[in-house]
Amino acid sequence: MKTKIEPFKIKSIEHIPITTPEQREKYLDQAFLNPFYLRSEAITIDMLTDSGTTAMSSNQWSAIMDGDESYAGSRSYYKFEDEVRNITGFKHIIPTHQGRAAERILFSIMGGKGKVFPNNTHFDTTRGNIEYALSEAIDLPTKIGKNPEIIADFKGNMDIEALEELINRVGARNIPVCYITVTNNSGGGQPVSMQNIRETSELVKKYGIPLFLDCCRFAENAYFIKMRESGYENKSILEISREMFSYADGCTMSAKKDGLSNTGGFLCMNNDKLAEAAKTLLIVTEGFITYGGLARRDLEALAVGFREVMDENYLKYRIHQIAFFGELLTNAGVPYLMPTGGHAVYLDAKRFAPHIKPKEFPGQSISCEIYKVGGVRSVEIGSVMFGKNDEKGEHIAPAMELVRFAVPRRVYTKSHIEYTAEAIIEVYEKREQLKGMKITWQPDFLRHFTSKFEYV
Repeated sequence: MKTKIEPFKIKSIEHIPITTPEQREKYLDQAFLNPFYLRSEAITIDMLTDSGTTAMSSNQWSAIMDGDESYAGSRSYYKFEDEVRNITGFKHIIPTHQGRAAERILFSIMGGKGKVFPNNTHFDTTRGNIEYALSEAIDLPTKIGKNPEIIADFKGNMDIEALEELINRVGARNIPVCYITVTNNSGGGQPVSMQNIRETSELVKKYGIPLFLDCCRFAENAYFIKMRESGYENKSILEISREMFSYADGCTMSAKKDGLSNTGGFLCMNNDKLAEAAKTLLIVTEGFITYGGLARRDLEALAVGFREVMDENYLKYRIHQIAFFGELLTNAGVPYLMPTGGHAVYLDAKRFAPHIKPKEFPGQSISCEIYKVGGVRSVEIGSVMFGKNDEKGEHIAPAMELVRFAVPRRVYTKSHIEYTAEAIIEVYEKREQLKGMKITWQPDFLRHFTSKFEYV
């Protein structure tokens, strides 16, 4: 049998809006040409993010009804704690309402002026929380990780040589934590090899620098290791995950991804002193240490989700769904970051619309046009999200200009993927008509969420 089926059946449905091109044109104008401002009732296929957009299972919904809403000492927390510790092995398990809350706590404690945080590639909220703490976020992807056209197994890896050069340049005392994001979201959802995690760990330990994982897609990363890295083909996802975490001193997680839930996250570590500081800040800003800003029923859903995400049949389907999406684009000649990663397809905006300069945001223009054509929402990951201006006001573009189509877990069927690909292909076929854009208003941090645009 060649057809790869969803390892689940649909038990409940949610109607999705079908809009006209005229309506979508109006909706986008009202949204200041920023898909983040679009209302959900204007979206037919929503691939803005895979965060918190999961379809939860019947077992998760059943567990929600068993939630113990005690303010302190909830049994639901201890179920959650047991599952997280079973996977990560960390001593301190601190729940948060989502991943960026865990990041804020960690960087509020460890950040500050003059501090530097290296990563294979920071995602937006990680970078935003580091910069909000007046620290510097440094991306150290490998050379192949910055080239969308190269096909390789582990394009998400850390550039270990560049990491050691950074340590020697700024001094280990100024690097409170080294990070590795698995999978590498801003780098195209590309996996990180076990060898790379291990070698990074060995390097930073030599300098006394703790290693943390941004592990929101740890199970997808573990599946890639099983499929692609020698020596892991006969190991379970749990065994591979445990080894990944064994090389780290802590982690942050948005459990809205591989927790298969609609909300939640956590901060983990082994350091007692750091944990006490984190718990104090948690109580001040999020909630008590046994709920961390979450309804306890959500902890129940997460406990089940952490077990379900280890199902290799699910992970096989998940990775295949993204690969199928990419194959449809390959067959039409649409340029995207190759190979497909674990959770999304990333259009290569530089090759898609080469006539638009990075300072005029080609990815934003592509994203808006695809919404106009099909009602499909995506997100720019390029000069809007990560671009900056130098002292002279000249635009500094990131290494890649991408448009991400993040596929929610257990939500869309094969026909939804085909529909989305058709919308992308239609825009690509008339790509010469795409126009550059400019920002008319932006906030001080994380501008892509709320910036307003006009066409140039």
